[in-house]
Amino acid sequence: MAQKFHIKRNDVVVVIAGSHKGKTGKVLEVRAAKNRAVVEGVAMIKRHLKKSQENPQGKIAEREGTIHVSNLMLQSRYDSSKRAKKSAAVAAKA
Repeated sequence: MAQKFHIKRNDVVVVIAGSHKGKTGKVLEVRAAKNRAVVEGVAMIKRHLKKSQENPQGKIAEREGTIHVSNLMLQSRYDSSKRAKKSAAVAAKA
């Protein structure tokens, strides 16, 4: 039986834990085998590409890495939770 997650493709999510905490983006892909998701513009990694027909000089390509689904929350739930209000209050003090 397939595992069910609280997020799916094209959902807008907020990263609630880890080094990318606070960033938002759209879910591009859910990788169920490893309980991870690819989120647009979050956890960017650099990939070194060898010289080829398309890249005669070689290239350093940037693409999204994966984030564990436990570190993600739907934007709509985040906005209605205490968490969003708390972070807004902290930002107002600074």
